[in-house]
Amino acid sequence: MIPNLLTNKKILLGVTGSIAIYKSLELIRLFIKAGALVKVVMSEDAKRFITPLTFEAISQNKVLHVQTENWSDELNHIHIGKWADVFVIAPISVNTINKLAHGIADNLLTQSIIAYTKPIIIAPSANTNMILNAITVKSLETLANNGMHIVSPQTKLLACNDEGIGAMADVETIFFQTARTLLREDFWIDRDIIITGGGTIEKIDDVRCLTNFSSGKQAFALAQAYYLKGARVTLITSQIPAAATMPISYLYVKSSQELKYTLEAALSIAKCSSKEPYVLMAAAVSDYIPQSVYHGKLKKEALGEMAHLELIQNEDILANLEKNGIKVIGFKAEMDAQTALASAKKMLITKGLDAVCLNILSDENKFGSTHNSVQFLTANSCTILPLALKFDIAKNIVELSQTL
Repeated sequence: MIPNLLTNKKILLGVTGSIAIYKSLELIRLFIKAGALVKVVMSEDAKRFITPLTFEAISQNKVLHVQTENWSDELNHIHIGKWADVFVIAPISVNTINKLAHGIADNLLTQSIIAYTKPIIIAPSANTNMILNAITVKSLETLANNGMHIVSPQTKLLACNDEGIGAMADVETIFFQTARTLLREDFWIDRDIIITGGGTIEKIDDVRCLTNFSSGKQAFALAQAYYLKGARVTLITSQIPAAATMPISYLYVKSSQELKYTLEAALSIAKCSSKEPYVLMAAAVSDYIPQSVYHGKLKKEALGEMAHLELIQNEDILANLEKNGIKVIGFKAEMDAQTALASAKKMLITKGLDAVCLNILSDENKFGSTHNSVQFLTANSCTILPLALKFDIAKNIVELSQTL
């Protein structure tokens, strides 16, 4: 979980009568761990599964339900909505879904939802037949058309022992959708961001390869940061992220040629958007590739005591990228601090980039580490981003890239 991501954000969590309600406790924990303030409103059916006291202990706030509603201290369905920045209902039952779609406010929770004027996120949980019932499907369409964001349920073995769609989405998925709702900015909404990451893998034979130590962690952190700002993110990578809980488009590649073709295809689609797309070339592309790729496995008996691998210079994908109508940010990793800045400035000019992120490797920010330090270079400026978690570095890059 990303620390301090939601500092001082105010989240109202609604819970209905569903076996999935136990997951809501974990969701509250994630919100609070991220720095948010959380209040809970419960339906009467929800109290059959978990007591209000449990939610009060986790949230550290008085829970709103029929017995606690009070108009003298603002614990009521009108004032609690004014307090919150976002209203998340997880789980939301089929009964509540269908009531809301028809404007029915016959209990405290539905009254709270209909009185709420800011963003609403709902996470359905029900038996498969109930979720797929034509009435429910139509109601969900109505709610989506009215601006509610629906975090779709999962397909898995349900509490009733039926297998199918209906299980509430993972709490991490609901968490990140809530965070995106709270953190998004108009500039990034519906803007395509294409990020490449990880080291390319160049085959020598069917067993061996030429690669490097790039972990792809900074690229993944960038994908998260841009997603949370509202962008439509595509991550082209050779590394599978450990925690891919955000709905980012992941395209996995190995060789530099695969990366090139995948990048060009993604960019051709992105250019059709009404907003200028961004490309962040954070992948560590091999400077050299084997001249020949051998089928099968090269045998040491045939190679002898001294083996020679012939390499040829690889195509410079970033330099040859068609850059009209897009913003392009390059990444450069160096070890020699004396020559690094001059090398990055040269890259900025010779490759026709809008910015370069220079990373001078050290013991504190070596490949695979959780921290990084970056110099963000443009034609007219150099902004130093000191050593920090890679996600914090990514957040700063997002802010700086908006000024290009």
